Amino acid sequence: MNKRFFLGLVSGMVVATLLFTMIACGQNDDNALNVKPDGSGNAAGAELIKALNERNYTEKIENILTLLDYYYIDDIDAEKAAEGIYAGLVDSLGDVYTTYYTPEEYIEFNESSAGRYAGVGSTVSQDAQGNIIFVKPFKDGPAHKAGILPGDILVEIEGESTIGMDLTEAVSKVKGDPGTTVKLKIFHSGDSDYKEVVVERAFIEIPTVEYQMLADKIGYIAVTEFDEVTEKQFIEAVDDLEVQGMQGLVVDLRDNPGGLLSTVCGMLSRIVPKGDMLVYMEDKYGQREEHKSNNGKTVNVPIAVLINGNSASASEVFAGALQDYGLAKLVGTQSFGKGIVQTLLPMKDGSAMKVTISRYFTPKGVCIHGIALKPDVEVELDEDLKNQVTIPIEEDNQIQAAVEQLLGQ
Repeated sequence: MNKRFFLGLVSGMVVATLLFTMIACGQNDDNALNVKPDGSGNAAGAELIKALNERNYTEKIENILTLLDYYYIDDIDAEKAAEGIYAGLVDSLGDVYTTYYTPEEYIEFNESSAGRYAGVGSTVSQDAQGNIIFVKPFKDGPAHKAGILPGDILVEIEGESTIGMDLTEAVSKVKGDPGTTVKLKIFHSGDSDYKEVVVERAFIEIPTVEYQMLADKIGYIAVTEFDEVTEKQFIEAVDDLEVQGMQGLVVDLRDNPGGLLSTVCGMLSRIVPKGDMLVYMEDKYGQREEHKSNNGKTVNVPIAVLINGNSASASEVFAGALQDYGLAKLVGTQSFGKGIVQTLLPMKDGSAMKVTISRYFTPKGVCIHGIALKPDVEVELDEDLKNQVTIPIEEDNQIQAAVEQLLGQ
């Protein structure tokens, strides 16, 4: 099995542009339904099929479709109705992170982790109530130009409500060819009414890592998500800052909804000594999968990691491992608290499911799901900075608190 693990939000937050991400785990080229990891049949799945047969589910579906065909005012799209049945079965689990993808949605999902997007230019996430949130509209991007702010809730897409809509589906509806437009209804905290905006889509390619050397030889690296390209960008940033004589390092994971497990483990391997545990997962069968540092290099300066309530999944793996080993102090506010893992299960017709399959644990055995990581130094972002898309580093009180923490060491 060729495994791809995604640590993400709310979703993550796939992180697209719209960006979206999640912590997910694995791909299987075969139809994976009703199969345990050891290849045996799944008794629970067989019981479900038996129960459905006993209820004559095919007859009921026929009855529903007959009634709809007779009474429903518009024509019925048979293909869409069939896909809706599959999606409804998965949705019945009540897990916002377990999702069915049509073949078209699955193609878009795979494209979203490449770091190149055509959309409105914002990271998005989905909270525990199912609200789709604009996390970080990119400066001078389409969403930013349309007046969309961090924390705005996406209420409708082209007149269609986002209530009950999966994050991936919402992203696919907002994405489109550059030059085309999409009408969005948003709600901004503090406003008394919704706001409609028309956003012109654009092709956006955004670096996931930005870095610079601050005063007092403090290195600063901001990571927006954990994409395929992020590990290389992060390691190059660390290497360059070390050449410049870095004496301390701030890693900024605020508003980072997550991404690929392989990426975050590769990044941690540049810091954590070789052979040390980075993260491990346990599934419903008690099977454990461990990921250890595989790089001989370390970072031998004090480290501070910035987190906030939108730092999720892969961000929490990164921050949690460094906190457990005492290699970094966490600064900011508590993280999102997503400690479950999803796997991608492709099927032969091109569709797929993203299924929650396990919980992940920090090196010390802590599962932060629903609990979150707590900062060593708690600092709220100044109120007058919260709606700014770009905050100068010298004005960012959380970054300055991280720098002060390093200088104190």
